[in-house]
Amino acid sequence: MTQPETSTRQRIVEAANRLFYREGIRAVSVDAVAEEAGITKRSLYYHFKSKDDLVAAYLDHRDQPNLDAYSRWFAEAEGDVSNRIAAIFEKLAGRAERPGWKGCGFLRTSAELANLPGHPALKRGAAHKKRIEDWLASMLREAGRPAPETVARQIALLLDGSFAAAMLHRDASYFRTAGAAARALAS
Repeated sequence: MTQPETSTRQRIVEAANRLFYREGIRAVSVDAVAEEAGITKRSLYYHFKSKDDLVAAYLDHRDQPNLDAYSRWFAEAEGDVSNRIAAIFEKLAGRAERPGWKGCGFLRTSAELANLPGHPALKRGAAHKKRIEDWLASMLREAGRPAPETVARQIALLLDGSFAAAMLHRDASYFRTAGAAARALAS
C-alpha cells in the first residue's frame, strides 16, 4: 500500500473514531464518516468492504492506546500492586468527569451489536477485554499475589461495572468506589 492510501485509511479510521465514540455506531452513517474524513463514500469503500469492517477498525484503533494508558497509569502510580491498580480507577474517574466522556467504546459498541453475535466488532471487543484481564493477571502474578487469574477477572468485572454505572448515572465516583474494591482484592 502506498503512503497516500495509508494516510486516507488512517483519516477514515480517525473520523470513525470521533463519530462512533461521540454518537454511537448505529447513529453514524458511512456518509457521515466519509464527510468527516473529507473523502467520498466510494473512497471509503475502497478501504473498507463494509461498515462492519469500519466498526472493527474503529475498535482496533482504540485497543492498544487503551492498554498503553492502563499500563502507563499503573507504572506511574506509587505503592504496591493494589495501589497501582486502584490508580487506574482514579485515572478513569478523572476521564469520566470530562464533558465529552461517553464511557467505554468497546462496551457501548457491544451493547449496540448484542443481537449480532458473529459481528467482527464483538470479537474485537471480547479480545480487548481479555487482553486487559490477562495484563492485570500478569501484574498480580509479578507481585506474587495468590490466584492472579481469578483476582484479575474480578478486577476486570469491577472495571466494566464501573464504566457502566458511571455512564448510566453520570457519576465518576463509581470508578473510585470500584477502585477501593479492586485495591482490597489485589492486597
